[in-house]
Amino acid sequence: MMDRLFLATLTLCVLMVGTLTVASALFDGSLKAPVRVVQLDRVVITAKRLAPAAEMAVTERIEPTAQRAR
Repeated sequence: MMDRLFLATLTLCVLMVGTLTVASALFDGSLKAPVRVVQLDRVVITAKRLAPAAEMAVTERIEPTAQRAR
């Protein structure tokens, strides 16, 4: 019982500290850093897709064996 209370209290404290850290960074203005945006060249693919191998979709059929002579 005590471990459940401890875990719940610890989780709540970690959540509160994380929230306060993010909120203080937002209101402080330290998150407003200049952002550099890079745009890459457009890539066009013109190849055809290969059909999957037929062996992949086929399951192996197991034939019943003849009963052994006793």
